[in-house]
Amino acid sequence: LIAEVQPAARIIAILREPASFLQSFHLQMVRNHVQTEWDLRKAIASEGVAREGNRVHHYTDRVRYVEQLRRYHDAFSSDQVLVLIYDDFRADNEAAVRTVLRFLDVDASARVEPGDANPTIAPRSRHLDAWALALRSGRGPVSRGVKATFKALTPDRVHRNVVRAVNRNVVHGSAPPPDESLMIELRRRFKPEVVALSEYLNRDLVSLWGYDKIT
Repeated sequence: LIAEVQPAARIIAILREPASFLQSFHLQMVRNHVQTEWDLRKAIASEGVAREGNRVHHYTDRVRYVEQLRRYHDAFSSDQVLVLIYDDFRADNEAAVRTVLRFLDVDASARVEPGDANPTIAPRSRHLDAWALALRSGRGPVSRGVKATFKALTPDRVHRNVVRAVNRNVVHGSAPPPDESLMIELRRRFKPEVVALSEYLNRDLVSLWGYDKIT
């Protein structure tokens, strides 16, 4: 569909180690109130993540990397598809950004200010998260009254900044450490995918992501 609308499109894919990606993706879905199951193991077991009309997104669909890349390579020429590895992006953010700029045929000499724009965070508690959601959405007479009063007394920019600050410093906190037993189970499950991706990209991601130690 992208190729039909814009055959000259440039496609950029950033691939992350599957187990780590699924943990981060799950936390994002919880924060966005798309996923109601806070336990990653149970969420993956149930598979359903979000419904958009009649469409259901599944966790494991997200890490079929080779299948996904082949779809783009079938629709676009190789010089229109850039595949980046998340570890490279984190290790040298500036170099990765300049690679993207060159790929897009824009000024790659522009100043780059690295920053942690999307840290992995999680809600501190269900009750606090539910309260913040109700306040933001104005659900219930009390929440609607507080939201209306706050908006009336503060400019839109100040209002947005306060909401972001409350979410960042009060509602959300550092993500809990992953369940290592679950991470090992997931890596066993996805090792064939990582092996296939290594062959597809001609890069040893098995060693880079520690899958050579998974038996």
